[in-house]
Amino acid sequence: MSAYGNLLRTPGVGRVIAAQLTARFPFGMLSLAYLLHVERVAHSYGAAGLVLAASSIGQAIAGPLTSRWMGQWGMRPVLILTTSVCAVSMAAVAFVLMPVPLYMLVGFVGGLAVPPVQPAVRTIYPKMVTSAQLTPLFSLDASAQELIWVAGPVITTFVATQISTVLAIVIAIAFLVVGGIWFIASPEVGRVRIPRSKRAFGTVLRRPSVLVATFTGFLLIGACAAVEAGVTSAFGDGSPNAGIVLALFAIGSLGGGLAFGHRPIAPNGLWIRMVIVFVGLVLTTVHPSFWWLCLTLLIAGGGIAPALAVMFGSVSSTVKFSDTAEAYGWMGTGQLIGAALGSAVAGFLIDAHGAVGGLAVGAVTAFVGVLVPLFARRWLPDLRGRDASPIPDTEPVDLPT
Repeated sequence: MSAYGNLLRTPGVGRVIAAQLTARFPFGMLSLAYLLHVERVAHSYGAAGLVLAASSIGQAIAGPLTSRWMGQWGMRPVLILTTSVCAVSMAAVAFVLMPVPLYMLVGFVGGLAVPPVQPAVRTIYPKMVTSAQLTPLFSLDASAQELIWVAGPVITTFVATQISTVLAIVIAIAFLVVGGIWFIASPEVGRVRIPRSKRAFGTVLRRPSVLVATFTGFLLIGACAAVEAGVTSAFGDGSPNAGIVLALFAIGSLGGGLAFGHRPIAPNGLWIRMVIVFVGLVLTTVHPSFWWLCLTLLIAGGGIAPALAVMFGSVSSTVKFSDTAEAYGWMGTGQLIGAALGSAVAGFLIDAHGAVGGLAVGAVTAFVGVLVPLFARRWLPDLRGRDASPIPDTEPVDLPT
């Protein structure tokens, strides 16, 4: 734990972590808030699901695109523009009564405008700490983001059901605006300039490490989404047990990230961490009772943040600095698609076989998530004793003769 203490004593690190978590906090609230609000307005969960799907599609498209814009226009202009448009779209959903197709359009625009805070902060980190501190910092960041998924749904559910769905969205807007201003105003955002990439859009996907990280992240988050659907179906509507179990899932990830984050990244590191997730999820299918799920998902969660930290470190150390933001954007897109597909496939299996069907989808997906980095380990970097910082961008320099 001393590694994390040293990190937080590094000037600016604690502040930047807190600012970016605040800016990203609304997205732990928004899906549930939109679901409850649109259902209340349109009296249809199907309509609410369409609005969420449109928002997710917008986010998936925007991930690598807005991240790349930061290298062309600078981080602050892109973050200011996207934060403003996203806040306006959220306010429109909250305060304007409209037909479902218009809710979908506004949700899509809001998804396109989700601020690329995560790619921005992970591009900034290598410029804030020493190379030896970078891997623990990625792990600390991956662990801390679990707070978003623990507290966000709890706040949303309480406010939306006990007070107002409009107020739940307004609180999310407040976090977005306050956190966005705090992060954008950070000196580090102004000091770090992402060089304009000289490569075509999408070229970064030719890097094997980026492909492995993107596809493994797709499988990991897909497995988590399937498990969330399975757990929710196991306890039904109105029961607090689902929330408690999923909170322990996130707490396990937080604990795993803090426990393993200081360990150097080796080529075998990713599949080993995915094994932890797989074992925990396989055990959930044995007997989906409350206490058993609490135990098994606490185990499975222990591999999530460590696996994400390996993905971030592997990508950071194998791409040029000008391409890091776009690479992280592609990873985010893969995770969003994984979440959507994982939930959808789990839904069909839950209808056919109950909660065990959804949990089994998570276990099978996690197993594939073990195989991908296992067979692709030669494409992953060995960072034991090596710098995890991005490859510097170089260009020819004219010398006087």
